[in-house]
Amino acid sequence: MKLKQRVVLLAILLVIFILTKVFLIDNSDTSAANREDLRAFHRMMDTLKVDLNPRLDHTLQSPWEIAAQWVVPREVYPEDTPELGAILHAMSTKKILKADVGYKGTQLKALLILDGGQKVVFKPKRYSRDYIVEGEPYAGYDRHNAEVAAFHLDRILGFRRAPLVVGRFVNLRTEIKPVATEQLLSTFLTQGNNSCFYGKCYYCRESEPACADGDVMEGSVTLWLPDVWPLQKHRHPWGRTYREGKLARWEYDESYCDAVKKTSPYDTGPRLLDIIDTAIFDYLIGNADRHHYESFQDDGGASMLILLDNAKSFGNPLLDERSILAPVYQCCIVRVSTWNRINYLKNGGLSTALRTAVSHDPINPILTDAHLQALDRRLLSVLAVVKQCMDQFGTDTVLVEDRMSLSHL
Repeated sequence: MKLKQRVVLLAILLVIFILTKVFLIDNSDTSAANREDLRAFHRMMDTLKVDLNPRLDHTLQSPWEIAAQWVVPREVYPEDTPELGAILHAMSTKKILKADVGYKGTQLKALLILDGGQKVVFKPKRYSRDYIVEGEPYAGYDRHNAEVAAFHLDRILGFRRAPLVVGRFVNLRTEIKPVATEQLLSTFLTQGNNSCFYGKCYYCRESEPACADGDVMEGSVTLWLPDVWPLQKHRHPWGRTYREGKLARWEYDESYCDAVKKTSPYDTGPRLLDIIDTAIFDYLIGNADRHHYESFQDDGGASMLILLDNAKSFGNPLLDERSILAPVYQCCIVRVSTWNRINYLKNGGLSTALRTAVSHDPINPILTDAHLQALDRRLLSVLAVVKQCMDQFGTDTVLVEDRMSLSHL
């Protein structure tokens, strides 16, 4: 090789070497962050695997006592829950001692008392997994499988504000009727070879019962929160009017969040950040029906916003109702922990995590592939909304430390 050609070749190699070093330097922080995200994701996946082990070998406590002791002002269950599988197993298998109509509300449900005195709420199956609920985003019956999926999504996001939920099959003839109250029994009927009931609620109709497959009915059971933690009901500041042609203030007032920040209990403490978390949670599951919410009775905003009644979710995997995110794009704040968690769940991580979390549930599969794909798609939309806020106001303004008071906002 001639000297001139060697010089040219060495020059090319030197340029390649320099560019490679520059690229590695510029991306070293990103690569390190990605590696940490991957490690965090794998750690989370390990904790999500719930084996419905029926035994509690290491304790003499009942599963109900353990679950009751978990509840504190800022979480319904702790991050580390080795007993969770045993508690969910008890919820799905313990003998039913009493069955009654559900507590007041718009949707069909039954209140069950399990062996040991534990109350649970049973929501029956109304739709097949692939049925698409059309119309308004809050249309249709409750979806029992949505309650199961939402509980595990709460675990995945690290919120820990949803009561425990598990799927269960019940035999209406042998398990429910012998222990049912007269009020519940009066709503039972037969359609063909199937046992049905329609219960007592605002929208409950004899013409629209929930029916078992023969005598066996699929449903979900939600663990009743301990009575020592009474609930307080609040109007959601971003609630809908449910009236055609009548908009809520947040739907037309671009400065609405500024007004919310000046109103108790959102002017101090963590409650507004809880609303932001809930908006992200609800957008992911497609829940546009949170017109009110519950919290533990407290000093005015210090206790958590509880993620109750998530059954108006996963109705239409083709619809992404962006208005659910209004608290996020109007306030442009989000918890640092929430931002970190949703970042390492992107690119398919969310659906993978949820598949893992529900894999041992008695009524699995919980969601169709279309709904799981919708979760991943919606997560990217959440990230895009927050990044747009960052571009407009700066990262330091948008990302808020978890325990920070909002009085400075």
